[in-house]
Amino acid sequence: MLVDSHCHLNRLKLKEGETLDDIVQFARSRDIEHMLCVSVTLDEFPSMRDVVAKYDDVSVSCGVHPLDLEKPYQFETLQTFCAGDDVVAVGETGLDYYYSKDTIAVQQASFRDHIRVAKECNKPLIIHTRDARDDTIAILKEEGADQVGGVMHCFTESLEMAEAAMALGFYVSFSGIITFKNAEELRQVAQAVPLDRILVETDSPYLAPVPYRGKPNQPGYVKEVAEYIATLKGVSYEELARITTQNFYRLFPLAKREG
Repeated sequence: MLVDSHCHLNRLKLKEGETLDDIVQFARSRDIEHMLCVSVTLDEFPSMRDVVAKYDDVSVSCGVHPLDLEKPYQFETLQTFCAGDDVVAVGETGLDYYYSKDTIAVQQASFRDHIRVAKECNKPLIIHTRDARDDTIAILKEEGADQVGGVMHCFTESLEMAEAAMALGFYVSFSGIITFKNAEELRQVAQAVPLDRILVETDSPYLAPVPYRGKPNQPGYVKEVAEYIATLKGVSYEELARITTQNFYRLFPLAKREG
């Protein structure tokens, strides 16, 4: 069995006649036993939670993405939502200087907010980071994020950054980007990251792996990500699935298991 450690089920653009039930059932048919549906704004969190509540094999996180900070959020609302029994993680949060250098101060303040909330409710963090390696690691250290740990999701940065994150108790998650032709440097990172620190994800509906690249992504396609990484690491698909699934539940112990 396999886990999609990061998806956005509420943001899937369904085909005519298609339902979320179809998406979840397809994932189950491919032995995906659990999916973590990740929040990017507080405004959408309640509806996201309601949409997936009927699925025992879907968990939720709560947070505000660094590129979704145009509208200020209430710190108290973040605290309240994240404290919910159905929330297994805080995020996604982090820093993205690639798309937005004008909001660096706001991003950093929000990032610190999320780490403080994660520590308050003793839940792991889901980190988005792009072109902000030094600041991401510095803030994680300054705010004591090693107390709760977390995952560097959809990782595309350097091995040095991965090692710095792992030293703080974080996992490193790889998405369909690992299958892209121009991702040779990322493949070298994946080869170097120990199996017991790896998670796999789709980040659906974005970043579909080869051979689905360019199409809408969905949790069922995490199998292609896992198969690719298994080959890269020189282990069987079954072994990779077993270890990454164990890693997921170790990091997210509050995640609901099917049945």
